[in-house]
Amino acid sequence: MIFTRLARKNGAASTLALALALTAGGITGATVLDTPAHAAKKEKQAKPSYSKAFVAAYKPLEELAKAEPVDYAALKAGFPTLLAALENDDDRYAAGSFIYSNAAKQQDQAMALQGMELMLKSGKVPAENVGQFNFVAGQLAYAANDYAKARPYFQAAADAGYTDNDPLIFVAESYFAEDQAQQGLTYLSDLINAKIAAGETVDEAWLKRGLAQAYNNNLNAEANKYSSWYVKQYPGEDSWGDAVAILLNTGGYQNPEILDLLRLGKRVGVLRDGKLYLEYVDAADYRRLPAEVVSVIDEGYAKGKLDKTDPYVTDTRRQAAERAATDRADIDKLMADANKSGATLATVLAAGDTLLAMDRAADAEPFYAKALNMPSANTPMVLTRLGIAQFDQGKYAEAEATFNKVEGARKAIANLWAIYATQKAAGGAM
Repeated sequence: MIFTRLARKNGAASTLALALALTAGGITGATVLDTPAHAAKKEKQAKPSYSKAFVAAYKPLEELAKAEPVDYAALKAGFPTLLAALENDDDRYAAGSFIYSNAAKQQDQAMALQGMELMLKSGKVPAENVGQFNFVAGQLAYAANDYAKARPYFQAAADAGYTDNDPLIFVAESYFAEDQAQQGLTYLSDLINAKIAAGETVDEAWLKRGLAQAYNNNLNAEANKYSSWYVKQYPGEDSWGDAVAILLNTGGYQNPEILDLLRLGKRVGVLRDGKLYLEYVDAADYRRLPAEVVSVIDEGYAKGKLDKTDPYVTDTRRQAAERAATDRADIDKLMADANKSGATLATVLAAGDTLLAMDRAADAEPFYAKALNMPSANTPMVLTRLGIAQFDQGKYAEAEATFNKVEGARKAIANLWAIYATQKAAGGAM
């Protein structure tokens, strides 16, 4: 799952495969009624008590089922008579088993579901099979697009302790299939939160599915939440690349915010294409942060993401390099001016921004700290850049604490920075 700038996917990700257990050896019950003589030979156990009417209706159908080849149309035509003869739960279980088994062989999903439902309603399903039977009933209802019916069966399967095939994820999938993305994401989020609270690993497929659903349905807050979960649980090029691209696509940000988000993408190494590098160049602006523009363009060249013959890129780099040389010559004076007690906010921020762009994070940090206490400071922006300056020095715990103070529109950007700082501190980051 790769999200790139301005490349919102058309349609949701592929739904999870339905492995319908509709084979002759899948789930079977008592498809052949015991005769009294046969039953007497069994060890002591609870004997089914079939009604006379049911046995009379069943026997002709049993013979039809034994024929080769089976005339399924004739067999199915007799099912209503069999159902009309039901008098007790033993009848229901045996009829359901017979109908399910024969319908399953013919891939008649609607009739197989009816048989499975009869078995479950009978109360005669062995305790160890209740979860599996409910799961199959859920799959059959799901395959018939009856999602409202499928949900309680999947839930019942999980409640009975059935864990194969992740029955609970199908509850979320049933909402997605009905185009109820928010309901599905809410349900899936509850599952994920429970896993996290229990200290368990969340299935990557859950996170990717939720992320795709949120993104493709323009549920931006949900997309950011799933992005954060994804990079925390499965840090890597795919998860981090998705997180940066999705936030860039959905945040509605202006250049100052885009710059700090793409700074993260550059440090993680997930700027995927030339469009992102060019967006970074525009956000940094060669007139404001020429040293950083040169660095970004050179990285784009080195990674083959930018065309060295593109006149826009080559001309921008040339002008940026000239301005960067001037900035380096003037930086000591700018720092001195910014350190004065009467320095303006603009001067202090200019010093911090210029130094950060020159990879002089240790020198930039005190200017951002000073700007925080000045009137009219854009606190979220200053905190973000203070955190970046701390991060670039390897002061990950301090950076994380700083990022966690950011509020407002930049909070999602700072949250990703904080996650990456935590991963770097633990030595597990890219």
